[in-house]
Amino acid sequence: MSRASSPAGAPGGTLARRSLAPDLARGFMLLVIATVHAHMFRQIVGGADGLSLAGTLDVAVTGFMTLFAESRGYPMFAALFGYGLARIHLRRTAEGRPWPWVRSLVRRRGRWMIVIGFLHTALLFYGDIITVYGLVALLLAGLLRRGDRRLLATGLLWASVGVLVYAMAEAGAASAGLPAQSLEVTPLVDLAMRLAVWPVMTVLMLGISVLPFTVGVWAARRRIMEEPERHLGFLRLVALVGITSAVIGAIPQTLVMVQVWQPGTVALAAAKWAHVVSGYAGGFGYAAAIALVAVAIGGRRGPVVRALAATGQRSMTCYLLQSVAWVVLFLPYTLDLAGRFDDAGAVLVGAAVWAATVVIAAVMDRYGVRGPAETFLRRMTRGPGVRDAAVPEEEPSPAARD
Repeated sequence: MSRASSPAGAPGGTLARRSLAPDLARGFMLLVIATVHAHMFRQIVGGADGLSLAGTLDVAVTGFMTLFAESRGYPMFAALFGYGLARIHLRRTAEGRPWPWVRSLVRRRGRWMIVIGFLHTALLFYGDIITVYGLVALLLAGLLRRGDRRLLATGLLWASVGVLVYAMAEAGAASAGLPAQSLEVTPLVDLAMRLAVWPVMTVLMLGISVLPFTVGVWAARRRIMEEPERHLGFLRLVALVGITSAVIGAIPQTLVMVQVWQPGTVALAAAKWAHVVSGYAGGFGYAAAIALVAVAIGGRRGPVVRALAATGQRSMTCYLLQSVAWVVLFLPYTLDLAGRFDDAGAVLVGAAVWAATVVIAAVMDRYGVRGPAETFLRRMTRGPGVRDAAVPEEEPSPAARD
């Protein structure tokens, strides 16, 4: 990854010094995050009507989102999070920093991410993932020093329990149906609901996020995303097998979502289990595919590539901006647009929100402005004797649950 970033005010100065693949992956996958969340808000805020499909286009969009987007973005971001923390560990260790110092840095970052995640939930969005990544950094920092075998075995152990619990919880909630909207949703009611959901969702997401985190650490030790040109055969295999497996594994859940199949709770849990497990393969496959695209791009950084990379560099800021947009657009006490869109319309709104954040990130990059969320986290993470460059921009910025 990069060395220290260039001084603020040097337009586009950081891009040439950074590895393109991780930034490009984050920037593009925020599109997946945005469309999934917009689709989700239509279903949740719209109540029972939010689950209805308005016609062939709605069925096609819902099927596409289930096959290619839902539960496919968070594994990639969790893997990139692990990748970034591993690079911090390796870089600081190479500088001669002792392990207790590095562990303190990682855990301090985790604690501040938990604070940011809590505030994000309290002020904006119920589906926060920043807290989950913070807990991973705080509780599992020791994995950064473990050997590959123990590292991946730990991830598999967490996934074997976490995916099952997650699938059962999701199936149970789906079987119970959406609650009747007899309670007026005011800002205070919405706040109470978000805070009530926060600990439950945090635990569920923690259980399914450790495996991709450990895979990211494993990949960082081999510099796969920083030097993708050295791993072309491996990346092609992961992209082909991962994305294909993700599509196949999502078929049962897709049949449920397009209302072709209405299984009982046990079968629904099995479909959701397959969807989440295949989502791991899909997330890794997307990351590999984007790394191959970065190799093909090489040094040709046109305005679109620069804008996407700038978005990836500011992924936490852009993720939080998306949450602001959902509050403004979809909630009953603001513009209340969720019930006015069908599924296709909601996905288009999500894509438009993402495009707006890309433009904002590109403008910030043009004038050498770092993401405010990343800047805040860097300053809070920095401890005694840590220079500003010691917490580099390419450290993983968390993104959303999808």
